[in-house]
Amino acid sequence: MSNIIKKIIGDKKEWRQMEARAKALPEEYEFVYHKIQNYMWNYAAGHSAGMDMIPIFKDLLGLFEEGAANGKHVLEITGEDVAAFCDELLRSASTYTEIDSFLS
Repeated sequence: MSNIIKKIIGDKKEWRQMEARAKALPEEYEFVYHKIQNYMWNYAAGHSAGMDMIPIFKDLLGLFEEGAANGKHVLEITGEDVAAFCDELLRSASTYTEIDSFLS
């Protein structure tokens, strides 16, 4: 089996594991996690940026799991402005807006 196929299978397995972790979160955390995913995917640029998103989502899951374990409300983790929280996370990944501003 080629290395590319092995990587794809491994990435898919990791994604499924992350989704199972998200599903195990308290309802408010799971809801916000998936809303953040949707928001961030809308700004991901190309394949490589998409791959940059996986570690961000993984770290976010860890942060949410810790917050839930400590009995914190999800907005104590993200702050009231969840979009601003997402924008800070996106600074770690390539986005269309960064590419556009770079090309201008």
